[in-house]
Amino acid sequence: MGNERDNNLIEGEIADYLLTDTGILISYSKSILRTVENISANVALVKKITNNKKVPLLIYLKNSPVPDKETRKFSTEQLPQIYTAMAMVSKPGLAQLIMKILFKFQNPPIPMKSFTDDKKAMEWLTKFLI
Repeated sequence: MGNERDNNLIEGEIADYLLTDTGILISYSKSILRTVENISANVALVKKITNNKKVPLLIYLKNSPVPDKETRKFSTEQLPQIYTAMAMVSKPGLAQLIMKILFKFQNPPIPMKSFTDDKKAMEWLTKFLI
């Protein structure tokens, strides 16, 4: 799989992306502070990759600085525009922490689940392919 990742990897500021043959988007998160600006640019990048089609996302989480309230709100609003569901793959605890930060006062706008095993994450996401 190593080579396939390198060949089709699309690099972005806050994450690198790979669109699988099945139509699931894989995101390799980067440890940088999210802002409204870089999330906007990222949404545009994702739409370009997916041809404006909503797709399930598998994200490999990394620890990154906690964004400000406005950025968190903006990020949450953008999710349903580009994704049908989101599976977060991380060391135990990290995804839960991020969920707590992002969705402290509300439910996630799309189905979300955290995994430590990416195969299970992929399986779960196939239910959300349109």
